[in-house]
Amino acid sequence: MLNSLRQIWKTPELRKKILYTLGMLVLFRLLSVVWAPGLDRNAVSLYTSSGGLLDLVNMMTGNAMSEGTIMAMGISPYINASIIMQLLCIAVPALERLQNDETGAGREKINRITRYVTVALAAVQAIGIMMSLGFVKAGFINWLLCGLSMAAGTALAMWIGERITDKGVGNGISLLIFVGIMSNLFNGVVRAFQAGSGATFAGYASGWVTLAVIVVTSVLMTVVVTFVELAERRIPLQIAKQTKGRRVYGGQNTRLTLKVVSVGVMPLIFAYAFLSFPGTIAQMFTKVDPMTGQAPAGSFLAWWNTYMSQGGSGIWCFLIVSALLIMAFTYFYSSISFDPAKQAEQLIMQGATIPGQRGKNIRNYLQTVVSRLNLFAALFLAVLSAIPTLLMHLMHVSIPFAASSILIAVSVALETIRTIQGEMSIRGIDMDIEKGGFM
Repeated sequence: MLNSLRQIWKTPELRKKILYTLGMLVLFRLLSVVWAPGLDRNAVSLYTSSGGLLDLVNMMTGNAMSEGTIMAMGISPYINASIIMQLLCIAVPALERLQNDETGAGREKINRITRYVTVALAAVQAIGIMMSLGFVKAGFINWLLCGLSMAAGTALAMWIGERITDKGVGNGISLLIFVGIMSNLFNGVVRAFQAGSGATFAGYASGWVTLAVIVVTSVLMTVVVTFVELAERRIPLQIAKQTKGRRVYGGQNTRLTLKVVSVGVMPLIFAYAFLSFPGTIAQMFTKVDPMTGQAPAGSFLAWWNTYMSQGGSGIWCFLIVSALLIMAFTYFYSSISFDPAKQAEQLIMQGATIPGQRGKNIRNYLQTVVSRLNLFAALFLAVLSAIPTLLMHLMHVSIPFAASSILIAVSVALETIRTIQGEMSIRGIDMDIEKGGFM
């Protein structure tokens, strides 16, 4: 690994890209501590918790939401806008034609619309959430300053991500989320160690117990997620010989590679976004206590925070509903990202067969394999998402990360390594990096 790092640093072009990426990430983190205008700093400083409703935003922004900075919305509105546009491209024929435009102009137009939707969502969410938390000072001008500054922060974060993608290494948006997760994890570990959680073990301070549980849980989850993320299902293929003119094509054995968890983190994001949507709307119209973040007793928001958030007392209801949503969205996202029938048609047109399967049986075989992989992925993601919540509930240990954060962090790290490895391969330099597990 050290030899690979030295080779990366000795490559001028790659070194320049890495330094550019690091510089932009540092800029993003510096902007994450700039106060947003129009907010009451005393109210923000007294803020402690929102009952789990805004945990996903805080996770991705490195607690910028709870600190009231211009990056409070972070890149979350961009993710929501991308999901909305992706679903609309399936439902609206005009957008579907733009997405399938081979010239690339259609995709560029969709990206431009996504940017506009992102800024609008950021402004609306910023004003609604910050007002409900009691952060915004009285007066229309303060509302306007809050919405504009946080929408500008989201637009700037989106621009930084696109610059990293174009001139740096890896996917810029993913790296911004990765940096926010790592910052949130570090801050959470420090807070948990200092404050403790009331748990004791063999007479040791609760802070040490919390730190040990966090370290062991994060390491185990990282190892498991890395193994499953790299796992593949390899289907052997036999391509028949085809003669075209004087050339002979095919006549070889190859394989079709399917990832065991091909849906990645999208089912988790979809499920959490779906669960947080009613609570977010309710929080926009409910005045909460800025010191505790608690909603008034008897309100819909109070009920929602009790039974539909991981910090509420009705935790089992939250776990069951979130597990069912994760499983449903796993099958949904897999159905729109991989079509076994279309893949089978392409294999047949190429003259490829699966040993023991021919003709229509290829489609049925692929459908069966994909269904089994989806079942494993759905159960894996559902169980993975429940582990941090169960630890917080049963052991009273404050876990500063969610299953989605571990999965996102591992996926982004592996993606960045693959990107660097590809850059080195283009320049004729081999990197000695293990590719990991195989199923």
